[in-house]
Amino acid sequence: MMLPNSPTTWPGRIALTGLLTLAPTLVLAQEAATPTLNSGDTAWMLTSTALVLFMTIPGLALFYGGLVRSKNVLSVLMQCFAITAMVTVLWTLYGYSLAFSTTGMEQGVINFNSFVGALDKMLFAGLTRDSLVLGIPESVFATFQMTFAIITPALIVGAFAERMKFSAMLWFMAIWFTVVYAPIAHMVWSGNGGLMWDWGVLDFAGGTVVHINAGIAGLVAALMLGKRKGFPTTAMPPNNLGYTVIGASMLWVGWFGFNAGSAVAADGSAGMAMLVTQIATATAALGWMFMEWVTHGKPSVLGIATGAVAGLVAITPASGTAGPLGALIIGAAAGSICFLTATKLKRAMGYDDSLDVFGVHAIGGIIGALLTGVFADASLGGKGLAEGMTMFSQVLVQGKSILLTIVYTAVMSYIILKVIDLIMGLRVTEEQETEGLDLALHDERGYIL
Repeated sequence: MMLPNSPTTWPGRIALTGLLTLAPTLVLAQEAATPTLNSGDTAWMLTSTALVLFMTIPGLALFYGGLVRSKNVLSVLMQCFAITAMVTVLWTLYGYSLAFSTTGMEQGVINFNSFVGALDKMLFAGLTRDSLVLGIPESVFATFQMTFAIITPALIVGAFAERMKFSAMLWFMAIWFTVVYAPIAHMVWSGNGGLMWDWGVLDFAGGTVVHINAGIAGLVAALMLGKRKGFPTTAMPPNNLGYTVIGASMLWVGWFGFNAGSAVAADGSAGMAMLVTQIATATAALGWMFMEWVTHGKPSVLGIATGAVAGLVAITPASGTAGPLGALIIGAAAGSICFLTATKLKRAMGYDDSLDVFGVHAIGGIIGALLTGVFADASLGGKGLAEGMTMFSQVLVQGKSILLTIVYTAVMSYIILKVIDLIMGLRVTEEQETEGLDLALHDERGYIL
C-alpha cells in the first residue's frame, strides 16, 4: 500500500506542519492536524483487511492446492496455513517495526533507516486503542499491512511445490520475511526517508513489494531445488481444477481489499482502484484465453483463471494512479505476455516453476510497475504525475525500483536458501517425492481412495 505523498496525508501532513511558522497559522494547522477517527474509513479498512486475509486462506491455498497432484494437495494447503500463522507472530514481534518504523529517517539522506526500520515498534510498542494512522486505528492499519506480509511469502510456495521439506520451507520463509520483505516494504512504503519512496516510485498496492519480490524469490528457489522428478516428460495434471477456479475467484474478490483498501480511505481513490482492478482483471483473463485458444486450439479453464490472476498482479501497482484506459492496456499486456512467459519461455529455458510464480507474479509485476509510470499521466486518464516528473522520468524511476528489487531479492534469496541447504537440506528424498508430501511429511491424505 503506497501512502500518497501529499500534504493532506500521513506522513505528508507531518512534513507540512514543520513548514508553517506563523503563529496564527500554526494554531490552525495544529487543530487541522489533530488526528480524529473516521468511522467510515475505519469500516472500509476493517473490511479490506478481512478481504486480503481471505486471499491467502482460503483463496491462494485453494488456487495452488488444485494445481498440484493429488498426493501433494494437503502439503500446499498446510504451507499456506502455516505461513499465515508464522508471519502473524513475526509481524507482531518485529516485522511491523522493521517495515514501518520511521525513527532515524530523514528525507533525502541515505542511511541505514532508509533501507529498514528501527526496532522501536517491536511488539507493537506505542500502539494503543486510541492511536491513529490516516484517520483509522493504528491497530487496523497494522493488521491490514500484516495481511500483505502474509500473502507475499505464501505466493512463493507455488514455485517449489511438491519438493521442498516443510521444515526448510518454514526456516526460509521466516528469514526471507525478515531480511527481504520487511526492508523492501520499508523502502517503498514507509514514507519520506524510505529509499525508493524518496526516488518517487509509484507502487500503490505492491507491484514491487509483493509480486516482483515473491516472483523472483520463487524463481531462485525453483532453480536451486531443481526440477521435480519426471519433469517435463511425465504428465503432472492438476488434481482438482474446481479448487483452482474457486481459489482464483476468491482472489479476484479479495483483491478489491488489496487494491482499493490501499487508499486507506473510503473515497474516490478507493473507488477508482476498484474499477480499474475489475477492468484489468477481466481484460487479462480474456487475453490469456484468446492467446491460448489461438495457440492450442482450445480455451482452458486453467488458462482463463491464471490470466485473471495475471491481470490482478499487473494492475496492483497502478491501481491508485491509472484510469480505465490504462487498466485495459495493462490487463491486455499482462494476459498476453504472462501467457508467453508461463508457456514458451518456461519451456525454452527448462526451469521447473511448478505453478508459474515467476511467469505470473514477477513478469506481471514488472509489466504493471513499468506501465504505472505511463498511465499515471493525466493525458492518458491517470491521476497525474508529481510536480517536476514527466512520463519518461517516472518510467525511469519505476525501472530503477524494479532493478533494485530484482537484484536484492535474488541475491538474498540465494544466500538464505544456500545456508539452509548446507545446514539441513532443502529437498525431500526421492522416495518421499514419489510417495507424495501429504503422506511423507504430514502422514495424511487429501483424498480417500
